[in-house]
Parts: sequence; structure tokens; C-alpha cells
Amino acid sequence: MASPTTINKFATTIFTLVILSTTISDSKPLVHRSSSAPFKPNTLILSVTKDNATSLHVTILRKRTPQIAVPLVVDLNGRFLWVNCDDNYLSSTYTAPFCHSAQCSRAGVHYCHKCRSSPTPRPGCHNNTCGVIATNPLTHKNSVSELGLDVVSVRAFNGGRGVRRWATDPQFLFACAPSSLLQGPLPQGVRGIAGLGHTPVSLPLQLASHFGFRPEFAMCLSPLSTDKGAIFIGNIPSEVAPKTMAYTPLTIGPQGEYFILIRSININNQTVPFNTTLLSKTRGFGGTMISTTIPYTIMEHSVYNTFSQFFAKQLSGVPQVQAVPPFGLCFDSRILPPTRVGAPNIDFVMQNRNVSWRIFGYDALVSARPNVSCLAFVDGGTNTRAGITIGAYQLENNFVHFDLFGSRFGFIPSRLAQPFDCSMFNNFTTGADQLELQEFASIRN
Repeated sequence: MASPTTINKFATTIFTLVILSTTISDSKPLVHRSSSAPFKPNTLILSVTKDNATSLHVTILRKRTPQIAVPLVVDLNGRFLWVNCDDNYLSSTYTAPFCHSAQCSRAGVHYCHKCRSSPTPRPGCHNNTCGVIATNPLTHKNSVSELGLDVVSVRAFNGGRGVRRWATDPQFLFACAPSSLLQGPLPQGVRGIAGLGHTPVSLPLQLASHFGFRPEFAMCLSPLSTDKGAIFIGNIPSEVAPKTMAYTPLTIGPQGEYFILIRSININNQTVPFNTTLLSKTRGFGGTMISTTIPYTIMEHSVYNTFSQFFAKQLSGVPQVQAVPPFGLCFDSRILPPTRVGAPNIDFVMQNRNVSWRIFGYDALVSARPNVSCLAFVDGGTNTRAGITIGAYQLENNFVHFDLFGSRFGFIPSRLAQPFDCSMFNNFTTGADQLELQEFASIRN
């Protein structure tokens, strides 16, 4: 019979071997899990640049494998991201989900795409894949496109001014569209549209779903092409948000568009008398839509007529001059009061009558040519989709927050009381940003 000392030595040896075996067998998976742990940012940031020729705003994503900078027009109401795949879309990670797959269902697609334009399969041209309808928001032309899946990278915001990490979604869904869809008044060099609408496959909602943060985004558009604005996706950092913001309920249209309810419009604290029922509908015709692809706020014909006449009466001391299209009311800017508040103030009174969005005098006017300033609102005719569509000019230099989880829209109620300049986001420029802008410039030239 073995002595107690021998048994203890044997037990110690077995225990040591078990520990070593476990350590050796687990060492590789442990190292693998640590090295491949996904990066989970709280906030993503996209730089935005205004194109002078079109007044549209352009952002840049990094896409494909190997990754390249892809310039895209920002479309607030776009249902998804689409890019031109006809012109040398080269990527080793591109795939096209089969029709009736889970990815197709997520995109709301029930159409099987067949491609006959190319004898060999390529991005945008496969059979038995998902067919989606991509739209050019400027020409309103549509095209059947292939639902594609590829790598997308966006910079993560860390609150500092140093280099930020890239956050990557390896399975981002988008539409692989034909080059014919890029026709029309688009900025030179853009490759597609970045849709921010309220759909499961829009840019902000896909990224929120992938990285696990609250569905919301904020936007600050710069009025100058020399300064950069920004789009923040995810948690809105306190260091970039204004101290005071006003909120109003946000309604979603049938195609994922963003609507708010404006109850009335005041000019110099006097209510403009028009048929307010045109502003009460938030689905289909009527209501107030917000857009980044319309340069200036558009009003239904009867609303615009009453509004512009009321504005002109409040500025009766300034001579009117011949209108410069697309504007209908213009003034001799040499006679305009020299202060920002010299022209009439405009207030959009929201659903809660205690909340209003004030547009100070000079923010309501735009310089159309030397010595001529025009009311920066446009007559949209009698068949406008919304009673009012707030355009990019009125959004610029205002920090707007789309809280999709809380169904609310936030904005700075008065830029005079709380000055805000989107050029502050130039401070967040990194070397990567500069490289993107150089790539965009080279594409345009």
C-alpha cells in the first residue's frame, strides 16, 4: 500500500498536469478572443462639406476591401445608402444576398433581381438576388438595383482632437446602383447617396443596430464650403451639443421621411393668416417635412403667397427689386438695416405652442446677386408633397437632433440668444479627414 507521502506527490503531479493542459489548450482561444474583440464605440462622426455649385452637403465613408473613400450626398430622408457600381466597383468582400433571405426581409425587399447587362457576374449584376428601388432625390428618377453587402468604416468620436479609431461594420447593406442614376445636378465626383431616413437599412439605423447604441443622430451643416460640418450617430456627446435645445414630436412618413408639426407662423410676433390645415397633416400631403436635398425652404403656393406678402409689409421701408429665380421676393440690400435683427424675425410655432423655432431677419434672407437680397423661401406650387419643406439653408449653423428612440426633434430655438457655429467641428479634423478631402478633391478634378 502506498504511503500518504507518495499519494500526496501523485495528486500534486496530476493537478499540475491538469492545470498545464488547461492553460495550453485554452491559450490560443483566449488570445484569439482578446485580439478579435469587436470595437464598440458610443458615438460615430462623419465630416460634412458643402458643395458650392449645388448647395448640397457631401460626406465621405470608407468602403470596400481594400477600403477607399467614397463621397456621398447627404439625404436626410433617403431610405438607404446607394452607390454607383457600374464604374469599377472592386472589393474582395462584396456579396449579394439571395432573394427571400433575411437580409432582403430586413430591407423590405420581396423582388428577385435578375441581371442581363453583363455576361459575367459583378457587383450590382447577379441573378436571384434582392432587387431594391434606388432613387435620385434631385431628379426623382428610380432604378432597380441590387441589394449588396460590404464593409463600411466610420470614425469613432472620443471627445478629443487626436486620432480616432475606425469603427467597422463588415456586413453593411446598401444598394448597388447603375451609373445612370447619378445624372442630374449632383456635386462632381460623388458616388451615390447616404440615406439617413427612418428605415432598418438607413445609415444611422444600421450602424446603431450593429454597434448596439440608441437610435439617434445629430447634424450640424456648415454654410461655407471652407468649413466642415458634422453628423454624429449614436450618443450625442455633451461637449458638442448646445447647452439649450427645444424639442418637438417627430413623425415618420410612409417612406421613412421626417415630419414635424408647425401650428402657425409668426413674423415680427404677428401671426400670418393662412389655411393652417395644410400644416396639420403629417402623412402624405401636408405637414412640415425636413430635407437636406432641397436648398431653400419650400412652401405650398397659397402658404407662400400669404407668407411672402406679410413679410414684405413688415419690410415696407426697403425697395423691392426684380426677383432672382428661384426666389419670388427680393430687396435692394443696400437699404437693408445693417444689423442681423433689422429684417423681420420669423417664428415657426410648434405643436406645443410654447415651443418655437426663430429665424432671425438676416437668416431669412439670402444674397442672390450684388446688392440684391431675397427671401430664402420658395413657392413650391399647388402639388407639393408637404405644406412646408424646411430646406438646408434654414438648417445650416443649427444643431439639430433626431432622437428616433424618443420620437422627437431637437433644435436651437434662437441662434441669436445662443450663437452656434458649425465650423467648430473643424477642431475635430484628423489626418484621416484631410486624406479623405484630398481624395475627394482628386476625384472631382
